[in-house]
Amino acid sequence: MKTRITELFGIEHPIVQGGMHYVGFAELVAAVSNAGGLGIITALTQPTPEDLAKEIARCHDMTDKPFGVNLTMLPGFTNPPYPEYIQAIIEGGVKIVETAGRNPQEHLPAMQAAGIKIIHKCTSVRHSLKAESIGCDAVSVDGFECGGHPGEDDIPNMVLLPRAAEELKIPFVASGGIGNAQQLVAALALGADGINMGTRFIATKEAPVHQNVKDALINASELDTRLIMRPLRNTERVLVSPVVEQIVEIEKEKGADMTIGDIAKLVGGSYPKIMQEGEMDGAWSCGMVAGLIHDIPTCAELIDRLISEADSIIKERLTMLAG
Repeated sequence: MKTRITELFGIEHPIVQGGMHYVGFAELVAAVSNAGGLGIITALTQPTPEDLAKEIARCHDMTDKPFGVNLTMLPGFTNPPYPEYIQAIIEGGVKIVETAGRNPQEHLPAMQAAGIKIIHKCTSVRHSLKAESIGCDAVSVDGFECGGHPGEDDIPNMVLLPRAAEELKIPFVASGGIGNAQQLVAALALGADGINMGTRFIATKEAPVHQNVKDALINASELDTRLIMRPLRNTERVLVSPVVEQIVEIEKEKGADMTIGDIAKLVGGSYPKIMQEGEMDGAWSCGMVAGLIHDIPTCAELIDRLISEADSIIKERLTMLAG
């Protein structure tokens, strides 16, 4: 299955693993890349640029296939040293970077001079066009169904993807709520050049997270996510839990007067406890795709299944309908 994305990144299948906090470690990244997709290390999970350099080196030891690094620039409690992280990426020989959050323009020249291809995560057509105009090589178009930050426009992929296809000249992948072959075929039909899967890759054998997290995804339905931090215009889709319901109640009570300080203790520092220790009463990014997750395969089994089933859908069901 050759698309503009497989050609741009030198990968076998048009399947990208999204950058995920405390999930995108070398074990998962290498497994995805070895299976023919594009694995992505999450840079800011690493406490320092030096730690990122070590993680990149670990990944090189596990795979000789292309992999990337996610560099997210979101409002937060600290301002990471982005130039130093970028230098670690460059010195590590990584040739693909997924940027997300704020406009990455000021950081592009250094990466482009090193021959790095940039794919920027966008939640709207206007942001996608901006990414194209500043020189990004591709975009990841993130629909409202996604885990993490869906933006503030609330446009689902059935509308967002064909709109992106109407406007963009550069390649783009469909992101948000995607986890099976039917959706891969649909994304291609809607104009995308591939798919980005985040939550679905958490429920794989190689994902280095606590079993409680994987079990939570198996047990969840498409109704079990909530939107938090909407009053701050930093909306995040997370799996429901008692802490999340508490956050939602605070937001209802405070309304437009809410500040990050009102929920800081409830959202800060929760990822290590959840992902590594399995303490599930916290807030962590999860997409609506949880309703489509029913097993915990290896990354190779998952990707092979998606490609095989997509091939069958295209050659059998769609061909029959066309005939």
